[in-house]
This record gives sequence, structure tokens and C-alpha cells, in this order.
Amino acid sequence: MTSDNPPSSWITRFSEQAIGPVLDVACGSGRHTRLFLEQGHDVTAVDRDTSRLGDITRHPNLTIIETDLEAGADPWRPAAGTYGTVVVASYLWRPLLPALVAAIAPGGMLLYETYALGNARFGKPSNPDFLLAPDELKDAVAGTLDVVAYAHGEVTEPRTAVIQRICALRGH
Repeated sequence: MTSDNPPSSWITRFSEQAIGPVLDVACGSGRHTRLFLEQGHDVTAVDRDTSRLGDITRHPNLTIIETDLEAGADPWRPAAGTYGTVVVASYLWRPLLPALVAAIAPGGMLLYETYALGNARFGKPSNPDFLLAPDELKDAVAGTLDVVAYAHGEVTEPRTAVIQRICALRGH
């Protein structure tokens, strides 16, 4: 399995500690879906357009959900306590955050990485609606998950941007 877009270094860093099943939200071309499939996990890949998953669409451990997470009167949401690992990269829809945190099973992990305020000076996204405020991911998991690692600031790889990242665990 190959992808033109390699997995995030942040997601890769914690992937060996991940437990399944894995939920890859806004999966895009499947760079993280592939990573977790290669590690032997059952993966649910969710996106409004799953056509870019290409060569992995028939993988026996993959469930594909094509849905618009932001539209409709009753948008798809993961069931509480369903996933061992929830992965989100380069995507932010604030109304979805509580459901993603709730979807993490006991002993499970949230791996989240996306753009933050200040990114506009480097390009898109530049709309504050799609940029995290300082500590916003920590606030989203407060009282529910334990933060293992957190970072907020400028990065240069894979391109210069302002990014916020978290790895957080739900106790058993």
C-alpha cells in the first residue's frame, strides 16, 4: 500500500501505542488509514469524498463511511466508547469535537493535529473558524482524557505552518 502523502510525524510517533479499532476522521487520501491498516488494526475511514482511498478500498479490515460531517439535520457521529484510537489531521469542525472525545473507548487514545491561529501568515487555512485557539485541544479533552503530549506552534515540515497537536488517553 502506498500513498503520495506520508503520514504525519505526530501521528506516526504515537501509532505504535494505538489500540483498535481506529477511526480516521476526514481521512482524505488515507495516509493514516494506511498506516493503521499496515499495523493490523481494523480502521473506519470517514470523509465526504472517499474516492481518494484508491487501492485500499477493498482491504478486509477497512470500513468506509462517506458522509458530510458538517451538513444535514442529523450528521453522522461515532458511537460513544466505540474506538480504541481516534485520528484527526488537518481538519477542524468544532461541533464534532465532543463526539470524537466521547467515541474513545477505555484505554483508548486521541491523536489530533491541525492548524492553529497564526497560520494565516503562511497560507491556508486562514479563516479563524478553522484554526484552533491556544490550548483549544487541551480544553476539549479536559476532565475526560489525560494529555500525554501537546504541542502548539510553528513547524517547518511538511510545510511552514502553525499547528496544534495532542495525544490524550482515556483511563481504563
